[in-house]
Amino acid sequence: MKIKATNKRLFRIIQVMIIIGTLVSANVLFTMVTKTHIWTGHNVLDSRISNSIVHTTVSAKRGEILDRNGTVIAQDTTAYTVIAYVDSSNVDANGKANYVKHPKQVAKKLKTVLTDIDVDQVADTIQNAKDKGLSQTELGAGTKRISKSKMKKIKKLKLAGIDFEETVTRKYPSTPFASNLVGFATYDEDKQKIVGKLGLEQSLNKYLSGTQGEMTYHQTVSGDVLPGTTNVIKQAEDGANVKLTLDANLQKTVETQLKKTMKDNNAESAWCVVMEPSTGKVLAWTSYPTFNQNTHKTIPTFTNLISESAYEPGSVMKPFTFATAIDTGVYPKDETYRAGSFLYTYDASTKKITRIQSGSTPYPAINDALGEDFGTITFDQALAYSSNVGICELLANYVNYKDYGKYMKKFGLYQKVGTPWINEVAGQKNFSMPMGYLNSGFGQGSSITILQLMQAYTAIFNDGQMMMPYVVDSITDADTGKTIKKYSPTKVSKPISSDTAKQVRELMSHVLDDGAGGEKFKMDGVDMVAKTGTGQIYDSKTGTYKEDTYTSSVMAAAPSDNPKVMVYWGMVSDNYLNYSAEPFKQIMQAALVYEGVGGQDEKNAKKYTSWASYDMPSLLNHSVDYAKEQMNGKKVHVVYIGNGDNVMNQYPNAGQTINSNDRIFVLTDGNSISMPDMTGWTQKDITAFSQLTGITIKTSGSGKVSSQSIEAKQPITSDSVITVKMK
Repeated sequence: MKIKATNKRLFRIIQVMIIIGTLVSANVLFTMVTKTHIWTGHNVLDSRISNSIVHTTVSAKRGEILDRNGTVIAQDTTAYTVIAYVDSSNVDANGKANYVKHPKQVAKKLKTVLTDIDVDQVADTIQNAKDKGLSQTELGAGTKRISKSKMKKIKKLKLAGIDFEETVTRKYPSTPFASNLVGFATYDEDKQKIVGKLGLEQSLNKYLSGTQGEMTYHQTVSGDVLPGTTNVIKQAEDGANVKLTLDANLQKTVETQLKKTMKDNNAESAWCVVMEPSTGKVLAWTSYPTFNQNTHKTIPTFTNLISESAYEPGSVMKPFTFATAIDTGVYPKDETYRAGSFLYTYDASTKKITRIQSGSTPYPAINDALGEDFGTITFDQALAYSSNVGICELLANYVNYKDYGKYMKKFGLYQKVGTPWINEVAGQKNFSMPMGYLNSGFGQGSSITILQLMQAYTAIFNDGQMMMPYVVDSITDADTGKTIKKYSPTKVSKPISSDTAKQVRELMSHVLDDGAGGEKFKMDGVDMVAKTGTGQIYDSKTGTYKEDTYTSSVMAAAPSDNPKVMVYWGMVSDNYLNYSAEPFKQIMQAALVYEGVGGQDEKNAKKYTSWASYDMPSLLNHSVDYAKEQMNGKKVHVVYIGNGDNVMNQYPNAGQTINSNDRIFVLTDGNSISMPDMTGWTQKDITAFSQLTGITIKTSGSGKVSSQSIEAKQPITSDSVITVKMK
């Protein structure tokens, strides 16, 4: 029985083999007789069939770059390359001739859509393909990886012989978007894939690019793939996605305001970085001039001003000198000095700098900016007025030379920060006695990067703890979502004590006082600390400082007692005296809204997290219903005063700019007024309410209202005595 079963199996196997052999023989015989391939239907004698096997790569999809909320910053999108059929035997689906008959005419028509192409070059490319007996050809520069909209426009021209091959290109939906930071990627003809060429696109290329696959197939002369001949040797692996710490909405605000800064001040360059001092997370990073990442035809500079350009920052360096004096216990808080001009001698044997009132000295006098003479002032006032002479007094008579050098090193200045994936330079330290030492105290003679400055200031804004700035949040697998790398806040060191940091912030709060150096940057209702800087620019060609061009900048943080956000804004321009602080204010306000800090309403009121600006409408002499219609949809908090039906007064006035989370006051003609919940109100809000109602409100402390003497919703009149505490 077993032998018979085995024989049956062998018989069946032999039958199958005979059938397969018969089919193969029939296929060969059919092809020999009919000259037609049985599977594809192609004529085997057709000259367009290639006998070679094509071995090619399969492109991997490049990973996306996203903001912290998942908004796409960079991604691969479908694009199209124009091709021309040049073989007169080529026909379309309807059997009509489909090839380019007149190259020059076709090139001219393509020019109406693809404005950058060279008509003669395109025409010559087509003609050369004809002369070589090719079936089709690409058309060269300006015709590759075009957008879908341009492809559709060309199709509408109905040009015989013109077709498209689908491909991919790199797209930046919101460009310019931190252009020198994010950079750009473009198709590399040699590598036959999209490759990062600048910025994070370049430094993170190994993660973003993925791994290419491999495949083989039979191809016709015209480039068609014969069906059923494709063989995948290796699957392509898509690139990883990169999530940044940047916030797209805030970044757009910064881009807009820097563009305005450049235009209004005829600036050579401008920059802004917004960061969380407690974490080091960079929320916005921009330097101008910038470029369009989708075309990147003209790139004004390949240098990232934030990390790759060393500069002399000017007086924004002064708080570090004060911090050194305070932390080493030598700060002369209650003492005074004579401002105006610092003339000095230097004894090399004792390394002693001695101030003199007059006499001969080989060293140039150091003056306060613009020839100002503040008279006899305290050292506290020295920072508020940004006195260079005050810095010289501290460094010559109080701060130890070696201690100063140690603290600058502890602050991470004149050395690379080490932010992941960011190219940096270290800058140049010049502490040579006596000139280099004195000049460095007010930000001249030595150079640093903006990135170094941001890191150093976190120690002042974060109670002594210095945090490393970082821009990459995570790298994740595009298919599985699995985290490949994760970046977290990094504590670098604690160069100063918490108490020193608080004292320096207190000194910086007076920079915004009326008449002080940073008065123009003061913002109503924002409790802020700041330090301005005006720096000279060294001209390497002449070996001297430029006479009419300076850096103008401001470093600020809010709230002053516990900073949640820090902003460094600046520019290079000849308008260093009368420039507007409005761009900085718009950026700071947007940053505060983002952090949920600025302009918040009563305890339970909604906080708007997106930024918007409006023109205040005219509500005066209209009904309350009309006022509500006008204010509907605006991301502000409206306080209606009184129980009336008509509007008697308003704040702000019509036409003024109002921003997200601002508090708006509308006074009605009602006889009854209820006490509002003033929790979180600023001094500006209190003043507006008092002026509209005529009710006096007494305040104690500073900051925002934390408590009030009359409970909310209680009736109040012009005779009411209201006291609020602020902190």
